[in-house]
Amino acid sequence: MGNPWSPEQTVSESLAEKLITKDFPELHPVHAKLLGKGFDNTVFQVNGCYVFRFPRRQIAVDLLQTEERLLPMLPDMGIAIPVPIFSGSPGFDYKWPYLGYSFLPGQPPAELTEKQRASMAIPLAKFLKTLHAIPVDKALMAGVKYDCLGRLDMNKRIPMLNKTAEKLYSLRPESDTIKQLHKYAEMLVPIGEASEKCLVHGDLHLRNILVNEKGSLTGIIDWGDTHIGDSAIDLSAAYSLLPLEARSSFFEEYGQISEEASELARFKAVYTLAVLLIYGIDLEDWQLTRIIDKALKHAMS
Repeated sequence: MGNPWSPEQTVSESLAEKLITKDFPELHPVHAKLLGKGFDNTVFQVNGCYVFRFPRRQIAVDLLQTEERLLPMLPDMGIAIPVPIFSGSPGFDYKWPYLGYSFLPGQPPAELTEKQRASMAIPLAKFLKTLHAIPVDKALMAGVKYDCLGRLDMNKRIPMLNKTAEKLYSLRPESDTIKQLHKYAEMLVPIGEASEKCLVHGDLHLRNILVNEKGSLTGIIDWGDTHIGDSAIDLSAAYSLLPLEARSSFFEEYGQISEEASELARFKAVYTLAVLLIYGIDLEDWQLTRIIDKALKHAMS
């Protein structure tokens, strides 16, 4: 079995240009520049002012279509989000629909200082407070579904985290962070999810946020995992993105949560970062692995 980021279908720059030209002749001549390859989508910057995302796996198709319905309905949350403006169709042996958005300025955070990380606390808290207050009925009408993957089912996910920790240890037995991860995973006991659910982004980590040249938070991207679920799945960002001293400011703005919810959010942060660390090692993306290693230390502190 391949890795979860292994593609079922790939799109090259030339194929992206052919598909976009077919569906949107007003954009001719089309120039596509590869921006990145995620677990679910291949992403291109087009003509310098648009971003197009092409599913890499069947599972991503429904998620992208949910984005298309939901994102235009969301209110201003103080941080930019991508809103689809082009809806493309299959062709040239590519079998899935795809979406195009206006280009959001910024880049994923690389080497941020502790002060820059701390500066994200208030805007991120305000963003999530607004997002989580959106009526569930409104999200359901847009096609958003309840979590069916058990993203916070610790009875399911703890064994998976232990397996990930073991694999990381086999790859980097000298790493203090991975040794700490191994101990963290072995000590976990299941925590139940909250009964009250809300609309969540679902995949809020370092690769899905944008910052400007000063390191300030400017955008939240990749809404493919949005669903109705436990708010802890998004509150994990307080543990993966923020230094320890900034978390109190975050929760003063967002609202206080229970100790159980806090530990569930921390678990989600650690779980996601551990998977991203294997992803970075597999791709030999050493900048990413260095950033994720540091974020793991933040999350477990």
